[in-house]
Amino acid sequence: MFKTWQSITLWKRVLIGLVLGVAIGLGLREGLGVEQAAEIGDTWILPWGDAFVRLIKMLIVPLIVTTLVAGVTAMGDPKKLGSLGLRTICLYFLTTFFAVSMGLAMGTALQPGAGVTYDAALDDNVGKVKEKIETAREKDFADRMLEIIPENPVEAMSEGAVLPMIFFSILIGIGILVAGKPADPVRAFFDAAAEVVMKITMLVMELAPFGVLALMAWVMATRGFEVLSNLMWLAIALYATCLLQIIFVYGLLIIRVVLNLPMKQFFRGIADAQGVAFSTASSSATLPVSISCAQKNLGVDKSVAGSVLPLGATINMDGTAIYLGLVALFAAQAAGIDVTMTQYLLVAVMATLVSIGAAGIPSAGLLLAATVLDVVGIDEEQTLLVIAFIFPFDRLLDMMRTATNVSGDIAVACAVAKWEGELDTDVFRSEAEL
Repeated sequence: MFKTWQSITLWKRVLIGLVLGVAIGLGLREGLGVEQAAEIGDTWILPWGDAFVRLIKMLIVPLIVTTLVAGVTAMGDPKKLGSLGLRTICLYFLTTFFAVSMGLAMGTALQPGAGVTYDAALDDNVGKVKEKIETAREKDFADRMLEIIPENPVEAMSEGAVLPMIFFSILIGIGILVAGKPADPVRAFFDAAAEVVMKITMLVMELAPFGVLALMAWVMATRGFEVLSNLMWLAIALYATCLLQIIFVYGLLIIRVVLNLPMKQFFRGIADAQGVAFSTASSSATLPVSISCAQKNLGVDKSVAGSVLPLGATINMDGTAIYLGLVALFAAQAAGIDVTMTQYLLVAVMATLVSIGAAGIPSAGLLLAATVLDVVGIDEEQTLLVIAFIFPFDRLLDMMRTATNVSGDIAVACAVAKWEGELDTDVFRSEAEL
């Protein structure tokens, strides 16, 4: 039985876990009722899903530090880091702006906010959301940029602050390159450590089907599909736009047209990361899996995977950008506000910039929507109502956003690796079992 299970490719096992989780959660909800199903979900099912997420989060700090340092030293020339970083950031900005533009087009076509009232936004929910929005707004753009430089690298690691870790790890890698031969023992240590952490990641990923099962069972038991009835058109617009972004922008445009690589192998290679992203709704938690998929399945060299993907988990939020644009139109349509072309452009720019500051954790994007809603004339009181109305249902929307974010991260990593000559196309093109 165990050998039969292991013979199934991991992404298929994750898909089995996802489907079983949905069935179990909905079965509990229909068989026992909403309240009892939610109680069972919170008490007996969620802890197993949380345990899996913790195992993945446990690896984020050691994985970023070891793979990034090893990746920089593998370049052999610090100058390559500049071209890699410039290409990465430019491509991330381009895909994000394209994503939010598609979201605005879809929102205009489907009119998800037309005729919506906010009766479901209860006062206590408004209060909770107001507190969360204030927390998300505490730091401005300048503060976030300064946070890239850690005053205490150890503290940054203990807090799981990704950008400071990236900055410090790059400096360590550059220092090793500049030091030359005397630093060879340090270089060897980080190379070995990166391999060890990657092996641990693969071991943890064997638990992914069970973690995904628990998380999906909990979501369905406590939320259920019917929670989307009030937001059906917003959900349809989001899922449709995200699928278009994944298939046409990442798969067709970047992978097939620009890189001249097969789409089928790309989607096969990222299936594990997409499954974990969809179930955890966290780009940061999916990072170890994304790096593993990029290196093992798609042939992205560790010098690129270890630098591009951690950066992407922090600043590349295409799914979030799509969502912010849709929420802005949703609110404007519900309020009966006619959005001008100037406002469309401002929403696109604001959603692109704001999404970069979104944390790679569940529901972070929705809380930052307050910044974008102001552009279309939604006042503070209406903003609270809109976000409080959507917040209880956001988990099911966030899952698709995160899968989009992670898919974009890996597509950009493949592109940068190809341009830098660090992509093993034989591995990418390999006809591994699907």
